[in-house]
Amino acid sequence: MGEPDILFFGCDGEDDKTSADYYFNSYSHFGIHEVSVQQLGHLNLVSFLSTYLWNGSASEMLKDVVRTKTYQNVIYRNKFLFQNKVVLDVGAGTGILSLFCAKAGAAHVYAVECSHMADMAKQIVETNGLPDGEVFKIVVDDGVVLPDEASLYLTAIEDAEYKDDKIEFWNNVYGFDMSCIKKQAMMEPLVDTVDQKQIVTNCHLLKTMDISKMVLGDASFTAPFKLIAERDDYIHAFVAYFDVSFTKCHKLMGFSTGPRSRATHWKQTVLYLEDVLTICEGETIIGSMTVAPNKKNPRDIDIMVKYSLSGRRCVVSRVQFYKMR
Repeated sequence: MGEPDILFFGCDGEDDKTSADYYFNSYSHFGIHEVSVQQLGHLNLVSFLSTYLWNGSASEMLKDVVRTKTYQNVIYRNKFLFQNKVVLDVGAGTGILSLFCAKAGAAHVYAVECSHMADMAKQIVETNGLPDGEVFKIVVDDGVVLPDEASLYLTAIEDAEYKDDKIEFWNNVYGFDMSCIKKQAMMEPLVDTVDQKQIVTNCHLLKTMDISKMVLGDASFTAPFKLIAERDDYIHAFVAYFDVSFTKCHKLMGFSTGPRSRATHWKQTVLYLEDVLTICEGETIIGSMTVAPNKKNPRDIDIMVKYSLSGRRCVVSRVQFYKMR
């Protein structure tokens, strides 16, 4: 049996580009493509939703040992999931996951990439001696989605120095009041690496999603949370992160993007608070987080956080809104 073919799907039509197309090409790596799989025929479909949990350049992804090595281990150690199967790699980027699947014995690999990185990926496939295949009709039957489970967590941190530098800075910019920019900066979550020493509270599980069963609308949710202070400190921000699991493997595999785990290119998402919370050990912050795609631009995510603290040295109750771009 010869090497499996890897077929790349890209995006054409420079004159018909929408704002979404320019978004993809501006990154030249972030591929997402709505694939119609009507009467797609051939064995099973193993679907890699790599873009579901992806935001970073192609080089960052390859250098992200946690992510790429986990995928490699999942594929090479669980070849029974891939041998003689049809694989759909959504948001293929450089095609590294497609190459892994081909080596694991996949019958055909369909790599979908909506940026110009698709051209480079084709060259990479050819350089590594794998043929560019033809279009096959396949039937999506009992396919497997990898990873198939994602869990979203929330914690709270002390971050006075960074908040002063990036947020409070706008109150007085060389003698001028630019606080209007501060308000905008507060609404935009910061993607950055958080030092685990900054963590003040426990980590609360907001929601676990079965990716293999998600349907339109499941990305919108409201989840309550309760954060308990582990020491006397100040809280300047909430921090969100996710874990992913590959439950279909022979042995459970996965990784975390949390601040207590090895850093990934996803880092963590920091949501700064308007208030500085003075919290004592054992006191609790009670609240809820509402997440939904923006109605005008579904690529953006609207976030509403309600929180309250009734402590010995601080009493506060507030609602804050954020937009993740």
